[in-house]
Amino acid sequence: MSVSAVAAPGARDTLTLAIDRAAGARPIEGNRLEHHPDSPRALDAMLAAIAAARRWVHFENYIIRDDATGRRFADALAERARRGVRVRVLYDALGSFGTGRRFWRRLVQAGAEVRAFHRLLTHRPFELLSRDHRKLLVTDGGWAMIGGLCIGDEWAGDPERGRRPWRDTMVAVCGPAAAALDGAFAHIWRRTGAPLPPDELDADPAPCGDSTVRVVEGVPGRARVYRAVELLVASAAERLWITDAYLIAPAPLYASLVDAAKGGVDVRLLVPGASDLPVLRSFTRVGYRDLLHAGVRVFEYQGPMIHAKTMLVDRRWARVGSTNLNVSSLLTNYELDLAAECETLTEELAAQFRRDLASSREIVLRPRPLRLPPKLVGTPLAPVGRHEGDEPHKRSGYEVGAFAVVALRRVAGGLRRAIAATAALACAGMGTLLLLFPRIMGAALAVGAFTLALVFVLYARELRRTREGDDD
Repeated sequence: MSVSAVAAPGARDTLTLAIDRAAGARPIEGNRLEHHPDSPRALDAMLAAIAAARRWVHFENYIIRDDATGRRFADALAERARRGVRVRVLYDALGSFGTGRRFWRRLVQAGAEVRAFHRLLTHRPFELLSRDHRKLLVTDGGWAMIGGLCIGDEWAGDPERGRRPWRDTMVAVCGPAAAALDGAFAHIWRRTGAPLPPDELDADPAPCGDSTVRVVEGVPGRARVYRAVELLVASAAERLWITDAYLIAPAPLYASLVDAAKGGVDVRLLVPGASDLPVLRSFTRVGYRDLLHAGVRVFEYQGPMIHAKTMLVDRRWARVGSTNLNVSSLLTNYELDLAAECETLTEELAAQFRRDLASSREIVLRPRPLRLPPKLVGTPLAPVGRHEGDEPHKRSGYEVGAFAVVALRRVAGGLRRAIAATAALACAGMGTLLLLFPRIMGAALAVGAFTLALVFVLYARELRRTREGDDD
């Protein structure tokens, strides 16, 4: 039995209260949670829910591509709109940058209302830093699906061409928490224009399970998910298993992971072996040594891109959503997570975590002579770590490019040395210019300093305006 399972009731209540306050969320009881670790099946479940909708469909995603998968969703949404179902689609203008106007126009012509979040051409440039990174589908206010999955062929895969789907995690929610997720959609829909009509938020679904859920809305500057994650990490007594697509945790969170491992907690991190954003993967590797020295176990997934964002704490807590453990997600984006007290979901996520480890290489430190720092190496992939069917994955052109960039960076000597060399050259160049042209450089630096001061003042005003809007 875990230590957390026998904790005193008062201690458990205190932790629950602290998480409620940090996350800005209330516990919602009476829900049924369905785990979807298979991306193609999750896409099919979403399409089936859209086809079954009778009153409204609220659909929000960071990336909606104009490819075969995106068009499947467009067809389903357009069909519902033509049948009189109120269809609302919200996409992020940056994440869905490659999706043309024709794609959205077709939905509008079918009767759907489509909005872009924070358009790229705007008179408020600071809005460009805050993106709608959420992934949510709600139908009729009583059923919802939330997680990290975007709408594109990467997640669907292509068996005929030998391309396996990206590994992602979604959770379907039936019960009162689905209405709360609908309310979260309404909050961000209101930021892009007229609010939802009142009758589109009047769903009152009956309990259909025994899971307690908190809907955590990430809002720029509020750090709700960040604070909740810090508390969950600090509370771990037995295990702390994290899957993250773009892990560049802020220093305090790294310190919390190190402290948990030193305290005897089984801390494991699962990250992509090859990422669609190779530079971020390199930054992730920078922190490996300190984590490994503390006893954290780090695994790199060897299949297609792993895009899931999940966290298990002991046998009680599970977090699934859109938030990556990096500064962008934790502090500047609009995100949406589910924090669940559900032993069934926790154990299902744990089982999937073990399956993912079977397709991963553990990163370890190999000692080197001459007092050189230990080298990061990957252990051999276990024989049981093959994907179902034992068929190799044929990488898409996008993935091939990502792998090539990773290989080039390794040959170049690693990210830290590149940053150090660039910084040294930049400082030397700046010093030389100051010696040769002191007046000109002094004036340039003064202009730059005043410009930055003005930028920060405008940024502070924009943050204040955003916070006041969120409080309304």
